[in-house]
Order: sequence, then structure tokens, then C-alpha cells
Amino acid sequence: MNTARLEAFSDGVFAIAITLLVLEIKVPPPDTVLGAELLQLWPSYLAYVVSFLVIGAIWINHHAMFHHIVRVDGTLLLLNILNLMLIAFLPFPTAVLAEAFHRGVDESIAAAFYGGILTVLGIFVNVMWRYAARDGQLLSPHITATKIQKLDRQFLIGPITYAIATLIALVFPWLAVLLFIVLNLFYLWPRWGHKTAQSGIDDPEMSRDRSEND
Repeated sequence: MNTARLEAFSDGVFAIAITLLVLEIKVPPPDTVLGAELLQLWPSYLAYVVSFLVIGAIWINHHAMFHHIVRVDGTLLLLNILNLMLIAFLPFPTAVLAEAFHRGVDESIAAAFYGGILTVLGIFVNVMWRYAARDGQLLSPHITATKIQKLDRQFLIGPITYAIATLIALVFPWLAVLLFIVLNLFYLWPRWGHKTAQSGIDDPEMSRDRSEND
């Protein structure tokens, strides 16, 4: 089974989840001072930006992962569904985080809860990749063992950093939020597979396709 339907369904879930984030930013009541109320919503803006970066980074890396995964089986479909379940759930911990900072209480619990969800999400991403790469049957024949090992290490950065940030959140919630932002800016930075996927440079499979079309 090829990956087209899996990627199309996944893209739909990512799009819905990232859109739902903005619904957690509530319009101020009509009988209040609008400017002051808009400024007081800064925790919602912050939580929105953090989760938008999170979902955007995961989507980019999901796309890059399936540049190398060219076949799927039932187990990979299930692992992807579990991954998407957490993506779709993310607007809820986002709202919890924003509300805690808005009220000024339980920020540590909210940040740790948010970080815990991201940690589990990172674990699912790793499990999905390692399952696909376990014997190479689901991967492109052009990916090398060195590339697989490099991706193994890069995917581990996520859950490890999220777990550390979750522990830090129990004491320093603001520092944990900063770590969430920094990690996802790291994942948003164009790296493995992105340039190849966009330009086809040094990609043997794309070069082969071009030569056949010529």
C-alpha cells in the first residue's frame, strides 16, 4: 500500500487541529474596555503561538518522514492514527496552559501537563519512524543506513527535550515554555530531506524519474 491516502488524511487532521487553536482565544465581552481586555489575553496569544509552532514543526517532519517511507502496512497505519489522536487533542492542553497563565495559578501543573502531552507525542513519532525503518521494507531503497541512523538520533531529540522541559515546568514553568518554543524552532529549520524533497537535488529516485521522462 502506498502512502498517498495516509498523508492526505494526516494533512487533514493537522489542518483541523491547527485551525482549532484560534477558537481558544475568546472575544472580550462587549461591556469591557476593549484595548485592556485584548492586552490581558496575552496568555492565549502565547499558547496559540507555541502550539502553532508545535503542530507546524510536527507536520513538516511528518512530511519529511514520508519522503523516505514509501509503503505502509496495517501497523504503521495504526501508529499514525495514534499520533494524529494526540495532534487533535493538542488544542485542549493549549487552552489549559493559557487559562493557567491568565489566572496566575497552577502554571506549573498546566505547563507540565502540556509538556507531558508533547513528550508522549514525541515518543509516538519515534515509534512510528523506528517501526518503518526496522528492516527497511517500508523505506525508499535509496536511503542509506547512515541516513537512517542520523534520523534516529534527530527524532530522539524531541521526546528527550520535552521530558526534560516537563520536569523543569514543575519548578520553572516559564523556562519550560521557552524550551517548547526553542525546540520547535529547531525542528522548523530546514534540514534533512526538505531541500531534497523540494528541489530533487542529489535525490537518485527523482533523478531517475527525470531521466525516464526525458
